[in-house]
Amino acid sequence: MDKAYQFLVRDLGLSYKDTVVIAVSGGPDSMSLLHYINSLRKEFDLTIVCAHVNHNIRKESASEKEYLENYCNLNGIIFESMIIEEYGEDNFHNEARSKRYRYFDSIVKKYNSTYLFTAHHADDLIETILMRIARGSTIHGYAGFSKVVDIGSYRIVRPFIEYTKEELLNYCNKNKIKFATDASNEKDVYTRNRYRKYVLPFLKSEDPNIHEKFMKFSNTLFMYDDYINKQLELVIDDVYKQDTINVDKFMMLDYVLQNKLVNRVLESIYNDDLMLITDVHVNLIINLIRSSKPNSYIYLPNNVKAVRSYDIVSFVFEEEVLNSYDVEILEHVNLPNGMNISIVDKSNDSSNFVCRLSTKDVVFPLHVRTRLIGDKMEIKGMIGRKKISDIFIDEKISTHERELWPIVVDSTGKIVWLPGLKKSKNDRSKDEKYDIILKYY
Repeated sequence: MDKAYQFLVRDLGLSYKDTVVIAVSGGPDSMSLLHYINSLRKEFDLTIVCAHVNHNIRKESASEKEYLENYCNLNGIIFESMIIEEYGEDNFHNEARSKRYRYFDSIVKKYNSTYLFTAHHADDLIETILMRIARGSTIHGYAGFSKVVDIGSYRIVRPFIEYTKEELLNYCNKNKIKFATDASNEKDVYTRNRYRKYVLPFLKSEDPNIHEKFMKFSNTLFMYDDYINKQLELVIDDVYKQDTINVDKFMMLDYVLQNKLVNRVLESIYNDDLMLITDVHVNLIINLIRSSKPNSYIYLPNNVKAVRSYDIVSFVFEEEVLNSYDVEILEHVNLPNGMNISIVDKSNDSSNFVCRLSTKDVVFPLHVRTRLIGDKMEIKGMIGRKKISDIFIDEKISTHERELWPIVVDSTGKIVWLPGLKKSKNDRSKDEKYDIILKYY
């Protein structure tokens, strides 16, 4: 384990009295890692925390957890565990991974550690790279996973990334380490298993050191990805602000930077879980931006919608969109779009953000609601009525904003004010008689 030792001491900077959290499933990979780090405990006076997740899907899980806990007690290792009681209807592996890492995050913070060690190895890296090539991904995604990932308050570290599965099994046998075997790892129903059983043996028969070639491939892609990221940092603040992409400025970028920017946005939305997004999603977004249609949208995984509204593209979560509301205006209303409508005593404002009404013209109480199909209003200073939808188009209101834009009506349903945009013929000037002043802010 010389390569692992040199990495931990020279590159990572493992120090005296450090606290290390190790994610341990009980399989040969993680048991090798737990054993090896424990062998360094005296030299570095380490505090070692074993974090175990019982996925609660195999009958052997309870006994495996019990064995691991006993192992830790005998070796002076702190043992922490949790059980996943139930799963939703989402992809099992994605959900399990998400719950695991949330738990690991809590344990790292509980013990104020700066490291979370995982037992990912060279074969895992090959499988991941091949799966992403077949599925489609990004430069970052095609690189697989890196040796160290900076989370902010701590780092995820993979000390065994240069070792093959066979080498870790040999380590277990040499040190008489007992480990659990998951029978589901042999089932062809799982994509990763098929690569592990059929593709890896072929590659290794062609070149026993194929894992070194994949490691070089991975490092090369990460190097180029890092360079592109640095170039993106020079322009991103001008193109991507407040979770929206400026279409005109985006179109001025080189395609490589356009592609990288979209991937950066998607990674922020999906918390860097690159298995959820592919190059198909990236191309859909780029095509949306390049479209001649000023208002359009596309759907992305996990109920995310990319919305093109004139010269901006925004990303919204469908479950957060309130389709309709209807609220009586008493004194103050907090609106779902983040704005407010209040009844005020006085105002010198004559803009479309203030409306003055008289009980002679409208029937109280007033309501504020979202738009309905066919909504029309009589605009102050104009003859006839105009569709609300046409007003939104004229004012270049985005598709997303239209869904929540407030419309003030009286008790007969008559539209008396489109806050911030248009006043109806019922609005009174400051020198006329009125009973109520409404302010939109």
